[in-house]
Amino acid sequence: MHDSSTTLSDRSGVTDAVRAQILATEHWSLLATRSMTWNEMFSRAAMFLTVLSAAVVALALVAQATGFGPGFRSFALLVLSVVLLVGLVTYLRLSYANIQDAGLLRGMNRLRHAYLELAPELEPYFVTGHHDDEAGMMQSVGLGARFSIIGQLSGTPELVAVIDAVVAGVLAALVMEAFGVLGAVNLAVGVATGVAVEVMLSAGTLRRYARVRHDYHPRFPS
Repeated sequence: MHDSSTTLSDRSGVTDAVRAQILATEHWSLLATRSMTWNEMFSRAAMFLTVLSAAVVALALVAQATGFGPGFRSFALLVLSVVLLVGLVTYLRLSYANIQDAGLLRGMNRLRHAYLELAPELEPYFVTGHHDDEAGMMQSVGLGARFSIIGQLSGTPELVAVIDAVVAGVLAALVMEAFGVLGAVNLAVGVATGVAVEVMLSAGTLRRYARVRHDYHPRFPS
């Protein structure tokens, strides 16, 4: 491993032009990988919303045919269980994709740091970060120099988590109704289940982010 305190211009063996070409190739590779990651995230979220929409339409048709009878409840339990499973899997994949994207962003910041070692006079023209610590990464995504919990909790994974919580709450209420529990108790169980699922998923996301932040040690801090 090279000493990070040694600049690119101090290392012999290749010219600056070759170094710049190698760095640019790696930069475009990371950019393409980030694009693929974001496309997968949007595709996953769209797939889940499509499944959810289809389930709602199917439930409406069955409700009209059965008059919200026992057949509707059985069908709803089956369909919403599938929707919840798809939603939870989607949420987990989106959460890990965010972590993967952060790693790619960190790599791009390192490459910008290398660019500025080759041409330090270009620093005033860089609007994104060129350090691989938290402040540099936040600069690259336009969030300033601080980690934003609100920004993390308002992303696509947490939007899916909210929908999962609602589906889980409705599913819990249907289960209670199947056991003959109706009225305020049924409603309270549904709300409590939804809140519990949302808190559990959000807490899991924050723990994963905190673990990544704790385990990572930047090579080019600000």
